[in-house]
Parts: sequence; structure tokens; C-alpha cells
Amino acid sequence: QVPLVESGGGLVQPGGSLSLSCAVSISFHSINVMGWSRQAPGKERESVATFTSGGGIKYADSVKGRFFISRDNAKNTVSLQMNSLEPEDTAVYYCYANQLLQGEELSYWGQGTQVTVPS
Repeated sequence: QVPLVESGGGLVQPGGSLSLSCAVSISFHSINVMGWSRQAPGKERESVATFTSGGGIKYADSVKGRFFISRDNAKNTVSLQMNSLEPEDTAVYYCYANQLLQGEELSYWGQGTQVTVPS
């Protein structure tokens, strides 16, 4: 079973909205960090939105006020609502989770979902 599976990517016009969802097959109780990253062509992967180990939420400056991360503990999903999308948001978006298991931290990544905002 794949630990993380993203869905919801696609093509959206500038100014539009898109919602990404990640189905997580790892117990939320064992996850200490979870969130979304993205990688644009020719650029390094960057963190977009994260549920931190301290229980807070951290956003990249470039998406503050436009992107919102949420989680559904009953459904074991984490979502990313993206509003006011810009061509610069074009990237492959990845869901990730760090699991603490018997003192060891394991990192998991989804397969990625493409988001395209044409200029």
C-alpha cells in the first residue's frame, strides 16, 4: 500500500482555485510533521505548507494568504486549498509525512500531482 497518494491537480487559469488532497495510510498518531511541497521545472523542491512538530502551521512566504492546509483526522487526509493561483505556482505538488517509529524518523512522499497555471 502506497503511504501517500495525492489527487486534485490540473490546469487552472490565473486567479483561479484548486484543491489538492492526500490520502494517508500511515497512522496520524505516529506522524510529527506533514505537509505539501512543490517543485517547479529547473528549481529545487520547496516547502509550501506544513503542520509542524510543535502543532502549528507554516506557510512559504510566496503562498501566505492564498494557500491553506487542512487535515481530516477521521478520514486520514491532508488537503491544500490554493486560491488566487499564479503562473509561478506551476509545479508538481507533493504530499509528505515524517513518521516517528520506535525512535526513528521515517520520511514518506507521494508520487506528486501536476498543477499548471498558464501565463
